[in-house]
Amino acid sequence: MSENIRLALKGIWSHKLRSFLTMLGVIIGIASIIAIVSTIKGTNEQIMQNLIGAGNNNVTISLRQGESEYWMDAGMPGNVIPVTDSQVEEIRELNGVADASFYLKRKYASEITAGVNALTGGSLFGVDSHYLSTVGYIVYRGRPFVESDYKKFRKVALLDEKAAQLLFPGKDPVGRTVDLLGEPFIVVGLIRKADNFQPVIETIKDYETYTREEYGMVLIPDADWPILYNYDEPQDCVVRAVSTEKMSDVGRQVEQIMKRSVGGSSSGEDAITYKAEDLLEKARNKQELANSTNSLLIWIASIALLVGGIGVMNIMLVSVTERTNEIGLKKALGARNSRILAQFLTEAVVLTSLGGIMGVISGIILAEVISKAAGTPVAISIPAIILSVLFSMAIGVIFGFLPSVKAANLNPIDALRRE
Repeated sequence: MSENIRLALKGIWSHKLRSFLTMLGVIIGIASIIAIVSTIKGTNEQIMQNLIGAGNNNVTISLRQGESEYWMDAGMPGNVIPVTDSQVEEIRELNGVADASFYLKRKYASEITAGVNALTGGSLFGVDSHYLSTVGYIVYRGRPFVESDYKKFRKVALLDEKAAQLLFPGKDPVGRTVDLLGEPFIVVGLIRKADNFQPVIETIKDYETYTREEYGMVLIPDADWPILYNYDEPQDCVVRAVSTEKMSDVGRQVEQIMKRSVGGSSSGEDAITYKAEDLLEKARNKQELANSTNSLLIWIASIALLVGGIGVMNIMLVSVTERTNEIGLKKALGARNSRILAQFLTEAVVLTSLGGIMGVISGIILAEVISKAAGTPVAISIPAIILSVLFSMAIGVIFGFLPSVKAANLNPIDALRRE
């Protein structure tokens, strides 16, 4: 085998240009597939990171009317009551739940002001003591809510970075007063996300999902919520799963527990009920859509491999014709058909394998160029690289078999007689 490989490399080197042109179809095909697969993998990872949120494993279970999220701005739903303490404990003790928080909300809270500055379009949340740790916020200035804030109904607030900038431009908000619907609340701390996750915004849906906080967000203890709004408003829930794989299962279990607080029928199109936002399912759906589109491109790129294989067969047939005397001499000296077959098959496999390796290198470079030019995320797939090289070897075996059989079956007398 080593002797066959040496002879194959020697033959390829002695006809460098012809060998390169023969390999070109394989190189283009493999490079195209590597670039496409790398783009698919990078896009899928970006989708997963965007939807799941950089590994915080949060699942939101919220009131929804049909497919839309239900906000209390539209009024109190008549068929939903607050979640009970026993439901809260049951949810927090579920297998796969690391933490859970229950909160109240207004998407576009009115009359959030500080002097002459107003937080137009900002969100207001009434949160429990688990909210910051569950969602992944840190207090970078001031302090978080403490137990006595809830017990003594202290009117205190936390602002995110955007709200702090809009309400107190150029000032330190901690210790200052913010008016919420005419009620004064003392700002005790400033919060921000604990990670540096920056989602890629590509569609209007992405914009709505990831820019909710762009208008600013104010948190107050949920005990203070009736000061501003209604008593006994139904809460939403956010849970942090112990792992990404547990998110869907945890979401479904919490959804079923919270649905106990919903009276009447919850099956109609416009029914108001609790639903879990299955981010993993969303990610899979978007990935399947991307994969189905890109799989067509892979099939198109595979045509180049077919053309490359035909080119290998053609050049091997030419090589058999050129080396007829050599084959006849070897057979006259006692070389068996299997020996001749193995020599030419090895040459075809070495030729396509070199093309495969060059194609892989070209594909990686092409993927990086696409990433820089189009801003598309890429991730190099090691299994795809290995499979590509093995596939290029298979092309050598398949398309080199016919020329090799022709060489092995030459009559030595006829071969030696040919000029």
